[in-house]
Amino acid sequence: MPSNKNNITLFATWIATAIVIFLADQFTKVMIIGNFQLGDSQPVFQGWFNLVRAHNTGAAFSFMASADGWQRWLFTGIGLVAAILIIFLLKSNATQKLFAFALTLILGGAIGNVFDRIMYGYVIDFLDFYWSGIHFPAFNLADSAITLGAICLFIDEMLRVKKSKS
Repeated sequence: MPSNKNNITLFATWIATAIVIFLADQFTKVMIIGNFQLGDSQPVFQGWFNLVRAHNTGAAFSFMASADGWQRWLFTGIGLVAAILIIFLLKSNATQKLFAFALTLILGGAIGNVFDRIMYGYVIDFLDFYWSGIHFPAFNLADSAITLGAICLFIDEMLRVKKSKS
Protein backbone atom coordinates (compact mmCIF):
# COMPACT_ATOMS: atom_id res chain seq x y z
CA MET A 1 0.00 0.00 0.00
CA PRO A 2 1.54 3.34 -1.04
CA SER A 3 2.23 5.84 1.72
CA ASN A 4 0.23 9.04 2.12
CA LYS A 5 3.42 11.03 1.45
CA ASN A 6 3.86 9.14 -1.83
CA ASN A 7 0.24 9.92 -2.78
CA ILE A 8 0.76 13.62 -2.08
CA THR A 9 3.98 13.65 -4.12
CA LEU A 10 2.30 11.89 -7.05
CA PHE A 11 -0.74 14.18 -6.85
CA ALA A 12 1.56 17.24 -6.90
CA THR A 13 3.40 15.78 -9.90
CA TRP A 14 0.13 15.27 -11.80
CA ILE A 15 -1.01 18.82 -11.00
CA ALA A 16 2.38 20.23 -12.06
CA THR A 17 2.13 18.30 -15.33
CA ALA A 18 -1.37 19.70 -15.95
CA ILE A 19 0.03 23.20 -15.35
CA VAL A 20 2.81 22.57 -17.91
CA ILE A 21 0.19 21.44 -20.45
CA PHE A 22 -1.87 24.57 -19.72
CA LEU A 23 1.20 26.83 -20.09
CA ALA A 24 2.28 25.17 -23.36
CA ASP A 25 -1.25 25.57 -24.70
CA GLN A 26 -1.38 29.24 -23.74
CA PHE A 27 2.13 29.91 -25.08
CA THR A 28 1.21 28.52 -28.50
CA LYS A 29 -2.02 30.53 -28.55
CA VAL A 30 -0.16 33.75 -27.67
CA MET A 31 2.25 33.03 -30.54
CA ILE A 32 -0.69 32.63 -32.91
CA ILE A 33 -2.40 35.80 -31.66
CA GLY A 34 0.85 37.72 -32.08
CA ASN A 35 1.55 36.50 -35.60
CA PHE A 36 -1.80 35.81 -37.26
CA GLN A 37 -4.96 37.78 -37.90
CA LEU A 38 -8.28 35.98 -37.63
CA GLY A 39 -8.65 33.80 -40.74
CA ASP A 40 -4.94 33.85 -41.67
CA SER A 41 -3.46 30.59 -42.86
CA GLN A 42 0.18 29.60 -43.33
CA PRO A 43 1.08 26.29 -45.01
CA VAL A 44 3.54 24.22 -42.97
CA PHE A 45 3.43 20.94 -44.88
CA GLN A 46 1.89 21.57 -48.28
CA GLY A 47 -1.10 19.36 -48.93
CA TRP A 48 -1.95 18.38 -45.37
CA PHE A 49 -1.11 20.88 -42.59
CA ASN A 50 -1.49 24.64 -42.06
CA LEU A 51 -1.21 26.97 -39.11
CA VAL A 52 -4.33 29.12 -38.96
CA ARG A 53 -6.06 31.48 -36.59
CA ALA A 54 -9.62 30.50 -35.86
CA HIS A 55 -11.96 31.45 -33.04
CA ASN A 56 -14.39 28.81 -31.80
CA THR A 57 -17.30 30.07 -29.70
CA GLY A 58 -18.77 26.57 -29.58
CA ALA A 59 -17.56 23.25 -28.28
CA ALA A 60 -15.78 20.46 -30.16
CA PHE A 61 -16.17 20.72 -33.94
CA SER A 62 -17.79 24.16 -33.39
CA PHE A 63 -20.87 22.54 -31.83
CA MET A 64 -23.30 25.33 -30.90
CA ALA A 65 -20.94 28.02 -32.22
CA SER A 66 -23.84 29.90 -33.80
CA ALA A 67 -25.79 30.24 -30.53
CA ASP A 68 -26.35 33.72 -29.10
CA GLY A 69 -23.37 33.76 -26.71
CA TRP A 70 -24.84 31.93 -23.74
CA GLN A 71 -22.82 28.84 -24.75
CA ARG A 72 -19.64 30.64 -23.62
CA TRP A 73 -20.74 30.42 -20.01
CA LEU A 74 -22.24 26.95 -20.36
CA PHE A 75 -18.99 25.51 -21.71
CA THR A 76 -16.96 27.51 -19.17
CA GLY A 77 -19.08 26.06 -16.37
CA ILE A 78 -18.82 22.54 -17.72
CA GLY A 79 -15.04 22.93 -17.99
CA LEU A 80 -14.73 24.23 -14.43
CA VAL A 81 -16.93 21.46 -13.00
CA ALA A 82 -14.91 18.89 -14.96
CA ALA A 83 -11.65 20.37 -13.64
CA ILE A 84 -12.86 20.16 -10.03
CA LEU A 85 -14.00 16.57 -10.52
CA ILE A 86 -10.71 15.65 -12.17
CA ILE A 87 -8.70 17.18 -9.32
CA PHE A 88 -10.73 15.12 -6.84
CA LEU A 89 -10.19 11.97 -8.93
CA LEU A 90 -6.46 12.68 -9.25
CA LYS A 91 -6.13 13.11 -5.50
CA SER A 92 -7.96 9.82 -4.90
CA ASN A 93 -6.18 7.86 -7.64
CA ALA A 94 -2.71 9.40 -7.87
CA THR A 95 -0.99 6.01 -7.83
CA GLN A 96 -2.91 4.64 -10.82
CA LYS A 97 -0.41 5.88 -13.38
CA LEU A 98 -2.26 5.53 -16.69
CA PHE A 99 -5.58 6.70 -15.23
CA ALA A 100 -3.93 9.67 -13.51
CA PHE A 101 -1.93 10.53 -16.65
CA ALA A 102 -5.15 10.53 -18.70
CA LEU A 103 -6.88 12.78 -16.17
CA THR A 104 -3.86 15.09 -16.11
CA LEU A 105 -3.97 15.55 -19.88
CA ILE A 106 -7.69 16.27 -19.78
CA LEU A 107 -7.27 18.69 -16.87
CA GLY A 108 -4.50 20.70 -18.55
CA GLY A 109 -6.47 20.90 -21.78
CA ALA A 110 -9.76 21.76 -20.12
CA ILE A 111 -8.21 24.60 -18.13
CA GLY A 112 -6.52 25.90 -21.30
CA ASN A 113 -9.83 26.13 -23.14
CA VAL A 114 -11.72 27.48 -20.10
CA PHE A 115 -9.08 30.21 -19.78
CA ASP A 116 -9.66 31.17 -23.43
CA ARG A 117 -13.43 31.35 -22.95
CA ILE A 118 -13.07 33.56 -19.88
CA MET A 119 -10.42 35.85 -21.43
CA TYR A 120 -11.63 36.11 -25.02
CA GLY A 121 -15.14 34.65 -25.23
CA TYR A 122 -13.93 31.94 -27.61
CA VAL A 123 -11.26 29.24 -27.90
CA ILE A 124 -8.28 29.97 -30.13
CA ASP A 125 -7.63 27.15 -32.60
CA PHE A 126 -4.65 27.00 -34.94
CA LEU A 127 -3.85 23.46 -36.07
CA ASP A 128 -5.43 22.79 -39.46
CA PHE A 129 -5.03 19.32 -40.94
CA TYR A 130 -6.51 18.47 -44.32
CA TRP A 131 -6.35 16.04 -47.20
CA SER A 132 -7.54 16.57 -50.78
CA GLY A 133 -9.19 19.84 -49.82
CA ILE A 134 -11.13 18.32 -46.91
CA HIS A 135 -10.26 20.10 -43.67
CA PHE A 136 -10.59 18.57 -40.24
CA PRO A 137 -11.93 21.28 -37.86
CA ALA A 138 -9.07 23.43 -36.55
CA PHE A 139 -7.96 22.63 -33.02
CA ASN A 140 -5.23 23.48 -30.48
CA LEU A 141 -2.85 21.87 -27.98
CA ALA A 142 -5.54 21.81 -25.28
CA ASP A 143 -7.84 19.86 -27.60
CA SER A 144 -4.97 17.50 -28.41
CA ALA A 145 -4.30 16.88 -24.71
CA ILE A 146 -8.00 16.25 -24.05
CA THR A 147 -8.19 13.80 -26.96
CA LEU A 148 -5.03 11.95 -25.93
CA GLY A 149 -6.35 11.85 -22.35
CA ALA A 150 -9.64 10.34 -23.53
CA ILE A 151 -7.72 7.70 -25.52
CA CYS A 152 -5.65 6.87 -22.44
CA LEU A 153 -8.83 6.57 -20.34
CA PHE A 154 -10.20 4.10 -22.89
CA ILE A 155 -6.96 2.07 -22.86
CA ASP A 156 -6.90 2.13 -19.05
CA GLU A 157 -10.45 0.79 -18.90
CA MET A 158 -9.72 -1.93 -21.46
CA LEU A 159 -6.70 -3.01 -19.39
CA ARG A 160 -8.86 -3.09 -16.24
CA VAL A 161 -11.47 -5.22 -17.95
CA LYS A 162 -8.82 -7.58 -19.28
CA LYS A 163 -7.21 -7.82 -15.83
CA SER A 164 -10.54 -8.52 -14.11
CA LYS A 165 -11.26 -11.38 -16.54
CA SER A 166 -7.94 -13.11 -15.88
